[in-house]
Amino acid sequence: MKRFKMPPWLVLLLPAIIILSAVVLIPLVLSLYSSFTPYKLTRPESLYKWIGTFNYEKALGDTKFWAAFGRTILLLTIALNLEMLCGLGLALMVSKVTRGQRALRTAMMFPMMFSPILVGFQFKFIFNDNVGLVNNALQSLGITDMAIPWLVDGKLAMFAIIFAEMWTSTSVFAILILAGLFAIPQDPLEAAKVDGCTPIQSFRFVTLPFLMPFIYIAMAIRSLDVARAYDIVQIMTNGGPARRTELLWTLIGRTGYVDAKMGYANAMGYISIFLAIFFTIYFFRKLTAARAELGMGV
Repeated sequence: MKRFKMPPWLVLLLPAIIILSAVVLIPLVLSLYSSFTPYKLTRPESLYKWIGTFNYEKALGDTKFWAAFGRTILLLTIALNLEMLCGLGLALMVSKVTRGQRALRTAMMFPMMFSPILVGFQFKFIFNDNVGLVNNALQSLGITDMAIPWLVDGKLAMFAIIFAEMWTSTSVFAILILAGLFAIPQDPLEAAKVDGCTPIQSFRFVTLPFLMPFIYIAMAIRSLDVARAYDIVQIMTNGGPARRTELLWTLIGRTGYVDAKMGYANAMGYISIFLAIFFTIYFFRKLTAARAELGMGV
């Protein structure tokens, strides 16, 4: 009998395959299976009871789930647009710098290097009612006489979270847009100048269309980050006050680890993943359309 000989490339990939299976594939399959069971952490035997799509139907009819979904969409919409505008402005300013541009580009990347947990603690201190830097600055300048409850008031707490998200991720847009600015051919800009276009018109009709593919790439990346936002929100507000800042993944974490309803939490998690995939497909279609308009292909 001829012995089976494993191909050399498979031998090299085998350790990676084993590790990925243990770390990614097995937990993924287990979580998907448990989403069809009433699995509770306090009742391990419930993992073996099959209830079909009950958890998914329950999630789709749960007002708390849709409220968290709406707040996630609100955060995603506001944060992405503000980050895009601030990143665009920052990239345009840095592109005009003639000396020390490398140092500025390096400095722009610093917020991305911080852990989201560290950013959450940092802004929880900054927006603290009593010792926060924001309240101390406002009171020192005479703008207000009393401390503003940034993390206690529902609307102000969401503003503080959006501000923290912007601080840590605007540089994603700035770096990608700056790369787009460096990649723009000069011939169309010079032709627009010869034709008498103002700087605003040149930016609107020449520069911005060239930048749109880079903007959509940044939006696709950031939409995935915001759709699964957890760390910053959990540290700053823990979903409060009164769940006014409860997002999808903070709700899922609370359901799975506080209420111990892991099967139901996994079902909500998979619904959230499908929603994140939807936004990714949307932005990549926009990217394809923008590339096609520039004649760059797909």
